[in-house]
Amino acid sequence: MDIPGLVDEITLWLKGRVREANGSGLVCGLSGGVDSAVVAALCKRAVGPSTLAVVMPCHSDPDDRECAVRLAKHMELDLLEISLDSVFDALVDILPEGNDLARANLKPRLRMITLYFVANTRNYLVAGTGNKSEAMVGYFTKYGDGGVDLLPIGSLLKKEVVQVARHLGVPDDIICRPPSAGLWPGQTDEGELGLSYADLDAVLEAIEAGREPQASYDVVNRIRGMMAASEHKRRLPEVFESKASP
Repeated sequence: MDIPGLVDEITLWLKGRVREANGSGLVCGLSGGVDSAVVAALCKRAVGPSTLAVVMPCHSDPDDRECAVRLAKHMELDLLEISLDSVFDALVDILPEGNDLARANLKPRLRMITLYFVANTRNYLVAGTGNKSEAMVGYFTKYGDGGVDLLPIGSLLKKEVVQVARHLGVPDDIICRPPSAGLWPGQTDEGELGLSYADLDAVLEAIEAGREPQASYDVVNRIRGMMAASEHKRRLPEVFESKASP
């Protein structure tokens, strides 16, 4: 893959989308991980100082915030920090008792609300940080981190995101951090998926190419099941249309 050429393509695409929307810039969440680092770097290439990164701790690992702040300094990004701890606590207090997943998904949904508040205020577009590996198996929160205007790395597998990160000069310690959505203490993406990104990417590549994946039946079956169960996440809401005659 021509990584420099790809980066130039994404940069021009972002510029074009902002221009078409009569937008003034781009905003993205910065988590301290490789995906958000790449998106922030691409946004800066596209719109320069009209890029805003927002770090939104929500009972998060302090190391996530530290990495995000350090990354913003390294990349010379305009950074806004908004703590969502108290908002999360207040919402949990007034909601009926739910399960762990429902409570965890409040975090990305609160971040989505925050990003859109900032975007609306500045006439910016929201750039999402989801990649293709996660999108294909539905590993994102509907109307949370999936609620964005643009997906600059949405066509890239995780391994390709890493290649782009190296080309853009993202620090190695950020690239090598275990990917995590920060949903609960110790949570990692691979742990929650039950798969390594290497295995996931290999199977997805094979499926897309119409080849038989070189992985165990259980792994392939799990991935195909996740793809099928999450199809609704990749579609706009369905609209009922009556078949009755007018």
